[in-house]
Amino acid sequence: MSEVPARTAESDAMSRDLLHRGFKFAGSTICYALMQATGMVNDHLVTCSRHAELISTYRLGPVDGETDEL
Repeated sequence: MSEVPARTAESDAMSRDLLHRGFKFAGSTICYALMQATGMVNDHLVTCSRHAELISTYRLGPVDGETDEL
């Protein structure tokens, strides 16, 4: 499991920003867990069948009737 990180530069930056904004319990590992749970990162190993499913979903783009505009 050493291939799967518990934190990244992005989660470190998110943690620093949240702490700066007054959050008290927002460490890098917590932020990385949030990123995993919300689908912001795909940290499934390449050998995992779920990895291929997620990659194909990312490549499909928006579903009919949806836009990728915010």
